[in-house]
Amino acid sequence: MTKIVKPNEPIVEHIYTADPSAHVFEGKLYIYPSHDLEHDEPSNDNGDQYKMEDYHVLSIENFNSPCVDHGEVLHVRDVPWASRQMWAPDCAYKNNQYYLYFPARDHDGIFRIGVATSTSPSGPFKPEENYIPGSYSIDPAVFVDDDGKAYIYFGGLWGGQLEKWQTGTFVADAEGPAATNPALGPIVAELNDDMLTFKDKPQEISIIDENGNPLLAGDEDRRFFEAAWIHKYNGDYYLSYSTGSTHFIVYAVGKSPTGPFVYKGKILEPVMGWTNHHSIVQFEDKWYLFYHDSSLSGGVDHKRSVKFTELTHNEDGTIQTIDPYPNIKS
Repeated sequence: MTKIVKPNEPIVEHIYTADPSAHVFEGKLYIYPSHDLEHDEPSNDNGDQYKMEDYHVLSIENFNSPCVDHGEVLHVRDVPWASRQMWAPDCAYKNNQYYLYFPARDHDGIFRIGVATSTSPSGPFKPEENYIPGSYSIDPAVFVDDDGKAYIYFGGLWGGQLEKWQTGTFVADAEGPAATNPALGPIVAELNDDMLTFKDKPQEISIIDENGNPLLAGDEDRRFFEAAWIHKYNGDYYLSYSTGSTHFIVYAVGKSPTGPFVYKGKILEPVMGWTNHHSIVQFEDKWYLFYHDSSLSGGVDHKRSVKFTELTHNEDGTIQTIDPYPNIKS
């Protein structure tokens, strides 16, 4: 717990953490990760190996200090509507309160998104009795714009069940689009001022190429898979996400928080382990990418560790692609 955090190294080693959502609250960096658990069960495309059941909050005073674990702030047993799999969360601040957004399976096995609140960024968090009405799938990320409007982004393929909602209702055996059809995009909804409900019906985000054509489902190097994140830079909105099966973190840029977004390129090359999930945050006049890999566990897919590295925007607004292992020679 006394180890000074360093780029491209696990920020904590006493627990396994993944899916970091990083924010600056009260002058510190707070990281809201999922908490990977030890087990020996097999992995599959449905994500059954990711058995996370609680959340810890981490914080960093500055980059010359250790990362502090504030302990368990919410457990699945505390959430009336949830049954299992507390996957990637996020946190937002508004109304003098902190809101923790998290996905979990309800008692029918369907992923929903819940909210828990606290007066402190380090928790503990008290969950609402029910999930957000109309919510589904996984990986919530909340962006509060300069005008005070708040938007929630969510969605993930395969185990994240996004394909199951193409008709607006859950269809258990639904499959994704054909490779030559437009890919499914992440979902966005504006939040009401209470931060607990959607202001309007969630809408799919359009991700297009430089010619205005939608990215296709077969374009696995560029199409959305999971882990949507929004940051704003020089007045533009940057949507970044994981491509899943090809293991990149990529980004697209738009003029509105709801899109459309034009694909621009890669942010992060593949890491050790199948998944990647990230966040982008400005802290002390620099930009940072938080991400995870499985290096600490020797490559075990469901035992991951949060890391960070500096992120650079070029003068034209593009982002420099990051090598997650800069000290390893090929």
